[in-house]
Amino acid sequence: MTIRTIAAGDITAAVRDLCITVNHRMGDDMLAALRRARATEESETGRHVLERLLENAEVARSQWYPICQDTGQAVVFLDLGQDLHVAGGDLEAAIQEGVRQGYREGYLRPSVVEQPLRRINTGDNTPAIVYTRVVPGDRVALGFLAKGAGCDNMSRLAMLTPSDGREGAVRFVVQAVSDAGPNPSPPLIVGVGMGGTFEQAALLSKRALLRAVGTPSADPELAALERELLDKINALGIGPAGFGGRVTALAVHVESRATHIASLPVAVNLDCHSHRAGSVVL
Repeated sequence: MTIRTIAAGDITAAVRDLCITVNHRMGDDMLAALRRARATEESETGRHVLERLLENAEVARSQWYPICQDTGQAVVFLDLGQDLHVAGGDLEAAIQEGVRQGYREGYLRPSVVEQPLRRINTGDNTPAIVYTRVVPGDRVALGFLAKGAGCDNMSRLAMLTPSDGREGAVRFVVQAVSDAGPNPSPPLIVGVGMGGTFEQAALLSKRALLRAVGTPSADPELAALERELLDKINALGIGPAGFGGRVTALAVHVESRATHIASLPVAVNLDCHSHRAGSVVL
C-alpha cells in the first residue's frame, strides 16, 4: 500500500483561498439559479430584488468586494483519504490558520466570538467549525461554507415519529420556512437532513447546502420530495427579500441516512441569497 503525503501548508493555502473566493465570487450554479428565478418571478418587486442581487454579485465578482457584509462563520467539511499523510504540521491547526489568513488577507469581517455569553470577538474568524470524516483513497476534499447568522438562526430540527411519516416531514419543513419569513434573506437554498440521530440530521441538512444549486438527489424518491417541497415553499408567497412573489426558494436539497425504528429526525438548514459555498480536492 502506498501512502501519499501532502504538506499541511498546502491545506492552509487551499482553505485561505476558499475563504476569499467564496466571499467575493458567487458560484456559477447560484448565478444561474438567480437568473432562472428572475425569468420566472411574476412580482415586479420580486424581479427588481433579483436584478439587484445579480448586480451586487457582478460588482463583487469584478471588483473583489464581499458579496455581503456578513462574511459568515467558516464551516469546513473535511473528507480525509485514509491513504493520505499530512506532514509538517497539525491538520486541524492548518485549517484554522487557513481561515485566519483568508479572513485577514481578504479583508473580511471577523464574526466569531470566543464564548457565547462573553461575546468577545476573536478578531480573525477562528475557530472555524470543522467536520471530519475518513474516506477511501489518498486525497483530501475540502467543502467550505461561509455561513451567515441571519439564515442559520432560522434553522430548525424536529424529532418526529415514524407515524408522522412523509406528510409530517413535509409539513415541518414548509412550516420552518414559513416561520422564518424574510429573516433568512430569501430566495433561499433549503438544506434538509432526514434520519440518523438528533445531531446527524442537523449535520446532513448543512452538508446538503454544498450540493450544486438545484442538483436533484440521486435517489428518485428524495428527488420527488425535493420537487414537492420546493413547490410548497414557493407557494408561501414570501418571495425575494420577503416582498412577496413566487420565488422564496431556489432549490431544496434533501440528504438522508438510516435511522432508528422509533425515530424520524428532520432538520432544516437555510442559506440566504448570497449562498457562499465552495470546494476543492487536493
